[in-house]
Amino acid sequence: MLRGQSRKKDQVRPVKITRNYTKYAEGSVLIEVGDTKVLCNASIEEKVPPFLKGKSEGWITAEYNMLPRSTQTRKVRDISKLKIDGRTMEIQRLIGRALRTVVDLKALGEKTIWIDCDVIQADGGTRTTAITGSFIALVDAVNKLHKENPFKIYPIRNFVTAISVGIVDDEILLDLCYEEDSKAMVDMNIVMTDEGEYIEVQGTGEQKSFSRNTLNELLDLAEKGIKQMIHMQKESLKMDSLWIGTGGVID
Repeated sequence: MLRGQSRKKDQVRPVKITRNYTKYAEGSVLIEVGDTKVLCNASIEEKVPPFLKGKSEGWITAEYNMLPRSTQTRKVRDISKLKIDGRTMEIQRLIGRALRTVVDLKALGEKTIWIDCDVIQADGGTRTTAITGSFIALVDAVNKLHKENPFKIYPIRNFVTAISVGIVDDEILLDLCYEEDSKAMVDMNIVMTDEGEYIEVQGTGEQKSFSRNTLNELLDLAEKGIKQMIHMQKESLKMDSLWIGTGGVID
């Protein structure tokens, strides 16, 4: 089966990662996965939320937003509704959880790293794309701190990325675009580390239920996509990823 962009069913969309995309953020990445484009900025604050004060521990939190014409019809800004919609809240919590899971927050110290994800153009997989790009922005921000004042323990322990899988017209597909996602009978988002461990599995039978065997097939395909995305993260970071998982300093 060939899909849009001449993709096979087990193939991710073309990925382009541009680091240092904005001038002021400690880490900044424009990530493009197919026609989905997300700007991820990482900002460092020398303070923590009230519940962490005095605990010698840091925090990572995320905000997610879709620009009004990132979609085919204009999306109303949350600020105009004076509240964050449920989908936005769910996604930004997911991004924050994914990143915190692979970071030693005590090693980070009393700092907060804000991750701002703005969807410039949406064509499916915005949450998974945001996680993939945010990790690279986080690494750049942490490395900036590390080069200025080396951590006793380098805080980033693992790579993390995410991918979607689903069943469309009875075919199991990897990395769904919007057209595929909108008619998927089963839809899943998987967040994993480079060690093959799961952080989050979001799976829904949209139009049909699915068996344990089908679930295993979906997870196997997702793992294949995760490996591809982590490879692209490493290619983008190159030498700047050498500290990850070492817990120490590399000269």
